Amino acid sequence: MTTTAEPRTDSTRQARSDRRKHLLRMTVGRGGAYFILVAFAAAMLFPFVFMAATALKTPEDTFRYPPTVLPRTSSTAQLAGEDVELYSLETADGSTETLYLAEEGVAAGLFARLDDPAVTIAWPLERAFDTGSTTTVAGEEVPVFAVQFGDETAELALLRSTAVGRFKSLDDPDVEAFAIVRTATRAETVDPQWSNFSEIIELRDFDRSLTNTILVTILVVGGTLFTSIMGGYAFSRIRFKGRDQIFVAYIGSIMIPFVVLIIPLFRLMVSLGWVNTLGSLVWPFIFNAYGTFLMRQFFVSIPKELEEAAFIDGARRWKILWRIFVPLSWPAIATLATFMFLYAWNSFIWPLVSINGANSEDFVLTIALQTLGGQAGEGPNLIFAAIVLSVIIPFTVFVLAQRYFVENVATSGIK
Repeated sequence: MTTTAEPRTDSTRQARSDRRKHLLRMTVGRGGAYFILVAFAAAMLFPFVFMAATALKTPEDTFRYPPTVLPRTSSTAQLAGEDVELYSLETADGSTETLYLAEEGVAAGLFARLDDPAVTIAWPLERAFDTGSTTTVAGEEVPVFAVQFGDETAELALLRSTAVGRFKSLDDPDVEAFAIVRTATRAETVDPQWSNFSEIIELRDFDRSLTNTILVTILVVGGTLFTSIMGGYAFSRIRFKGRDQIFVAYIGSIMIPFVVLIIPLFRLMVSLGWVNTLGSLVWPFIFNAYGTFLMRQFFVSIPKELEEAAFIDGARRWKILWRIFVPLSWPAIATLATFMFLYAWNSFIWPLVSINGANSEDFVLTIALQTLGGQAGEGPNLIFAAIVLSVIIPFTVFVLAQRYFVENVATSGIK
């Protein structure tokens, strides 16, 4: 008994065709989305890449036009015990060689092709011979010379006299080329100048400013976390008279611009004798209304049953806070720590007001960078090196802590 396969129906073929089209549309759509995202990411990251590359350049390389991304330095070689600069030039046979400048001021002429006067070349007159004929270039009658290039000779029009340099090969003195020294292409190598970082650290006690910034940031972050955790727990779990009213008034202080508080805050620092000290950069900022609000809102989401169970087991509030609430609140704590870290690290206006310009020992990075612009104005590579040093630490902290910004915490507070 034989069986025959059922013929493929039109509906089956149509379904497969639709699936292929859907897969194609999805692939093209995702590919286009990824391409756009990568393009935007590259555009956003390019300034940071260029900044880091400029920090590794020489002062001359930073003023190059057109600019280059990678740090480059001119290649040199030893000749008779001296360093000579190398050039990359085309020789008479058409090959490109690495040569050194053997002689300057060689009498030469600027020659142009007869069929295309826009194409010019500077070549020594000792290798050109007057043919006695003339031609017209740009409405001016000029002589025609027989110019020798190696074993070949070409008739060119002499536009004007000039001077060139004689370039020779280190390995074979017979290999030479001629070019205008000012416009000759120098041979270059990618050579990062890591010494820029050590130089900027030694300039105006930049290392002291970096240490001050780290110290102030640690104290501000640590103090803010402690006061915010304590305040958040008190406003969320402890009932006392006027609690909600005090909390609303405390949160309302966020709406007051900091510029309004600068003068009274400075007068307070003067009264306490904290002006021109690092204490003035720490104490005013360890009590933070936003941090208290953030921790209070997170503590509210933790079920009361956890706290009640801990009370039944004989735990006190202090133990409940640090053994139960804090371990469950790492995402909020990490987020607050990152915000405060970036704020303390990048603070500029208040350090500028509270630290006198003559007291460089208590400078932080933002103030040191401001004064550095006058000292290293002719060396932007040093300024970029200082910026890289000031950016690398907060950038690293943000990369390590960014997962806490997107971590989804269950509303019960239990992972």
